[in-house]
Amino acid sequence: MDDERLVPINEALQIPVAELSFRFSTSSGPGGQHVNKSATRVTLLFDVAHSPSLPDEVRARLLKRLANRIDKDGVLQLHVQSSRSQHRNRDTAVSIFQKLLADALKPRKKRRRTQPPAAANEKRLQEKKRRGERKQDRSQDWS
Repeated sequence: MDDERLVPINEALQIPVAELSFRFSTSSGPGGQHVNKSATRVTLLFDVAHSPSLPDEVRARLLKRLANRIDKDGVLQLHVQSSRSQHRNRDTAVSIFQKLLADALKPRKKRRRTQPPAAANEKRLQEKKRRGERKQDRSQDWS
């Protein structure tokens, strides 16, 4: 395959352009007559669930991390209408697709539990004591 026929995601993964499909529709927003007669809005479709170029562990990670962007059939959809040019919107959609997949495949850092510093703990307790004393002062009988 040609390098220009592949969409690089990271150093280990490349998606063939043939697996991406594009739909075009009229865009919304200002633009006058141009907006009404030209299909500049681009919808990029990528079948994550059935893609032959994705290893099983990569597919599982993408399905989990991009669950809010993937429909019930396992298809990722990206809509781009930022430009008045269909060609530019298509290029933008591909670059967003690359970044989205690359970010989803990055390993997440494991959270390390920490303790608050002793000074912060002491400050919290002093403030709590001060608040309690203020409430006690309010309840005293002033007669």
